[in-house]
Amino acid sequence: MKKALYGKKIGMTQYVKEDGTVVPVTACEMVPCVVVQKKTKEVDGYEALKLGFGDQKEFRLTKPIAEDLKKKNIAPKRHFAEVENFDPALEVGSEIKCTIFQENDIVDVTGTTKGRGFAGVMKRYGFGGGRTTHGSNFHRAPGSIGAHTYPAEVWKGKKMPGRMGNDKVTIKNLKIVKILEDKNIVLISGAIPGRKNSLIKVTVK
Repeated sequence: MKKALYGKKIGMTQYVKEDGTVVPVTACEMVPCVVVQKKTKEVDGYEALKLGFGDQKEFRLTKPIAEDLKKKNIAPKRHFAEVENFDPALEVGSEIKCTIFQENDIVDVTGTTKGRGFAGVMKRYGFGGGRTTHGSNFHRAPGSIGAHTYPAEVWKGKKMPGRMGNDKVTIKNLKIVKILEDKNIVLISGAIPGRKNSLIKVTVK
C-alpha cells in the first residue's frame, strides 16, 4: 500500500544534520487532508479516496459540493484530489496528516513546473544556434525542419519553438530529511518542481 498526501511547496533551504552535514532541502507544507468521499468498485468501478484540503469560503464553492460537505460535516475545502492507494480503514471525515510519513522515507514528488511562456529552440532544447558573425543572418533560428520532396512533411515530435514549462512532472527517489509535526512541514532532499505555494503530491514508495 502506498501512502500519499497533498500539500504545497514553500521554498528551498538548508538543513544541518547532527554530524554537521549540510543538506539542501525543499520545505513542503503538508496541510491536513480530509477524506471527502470513499470510492468503491461496486459503485464507482475502482477504489480511491477523494481528499479535500485548503480552507475556502463557502460561497466560492458550487452548490452541489457545498451541500455535500455540509451533509458530511466537513468544512469547505479549496482543493479536491484522489489517492488510489490508501488505508481501507479510513472513513469519510477522517483527517490525514504528515504523521503518515517517517524520516528517511523514499518518496516521489509530483508537481507542475514553472511556466516559461513561448520559447525558442535555444532556450527550450539547448540548440547551439548559428554563427554570431556579422552578416550571418542565422543566429537563433532552428534551421531545417524537414526532409526533401519525400516525405514532404515535418515529422511529429520535431523539436521546434513552443510553450515551455507548465508541465506535470514527477521527481523520483527523494528522501524525507526532517518532519516538523507541529507546523505540518516536511523537509525533502533536493529540488521539486513548481513555484512557491504551488500544489504538490508526495507519495511514499
